[in-house]
Amino acid sequence: MATKIYHNARCSKSRATLAILEQNNAEFDVVNYLEAPPTEAELTSLISGLGLSARELIRTGEAEYREQNLSDEFLSEQDLIQAMIATPILIERPIVKTDKGVVIGRPPENVLTIL
Repeated sequence: MATKIYHNARCSKSRATLAILEQNNAEFDVVNYLEAPPTEAELTSLISGLGLSARELIRTGEAEYREQNLSDEFLSEQDLIQAMIATPILIERPIVKTDKGVVIGRPPENVLTIL
């Protein structure tokens, strides 16, 4: 499996994580997830690999989170996954996936654990 970074170039943590990958001569694919959101299967796999729930992967500080009333406790895991696919800015970033696992690059040095 190729290493992938789900990247947002406007995010400093994402840029720093990308730099760590480059400094470690990792071969990786950059997925600009804002332009090419993960599929339902991809996002579900990432959530599983992270050991999180969909709710734990959502960026609650985004205006879209409030606008879509995603704090509603009655929303299902599937509802939240669909919200992240439809509005990818809601996905916590950056996410890096390698053969050794999946991590969120917060802090960016987290990526070192799966290289």
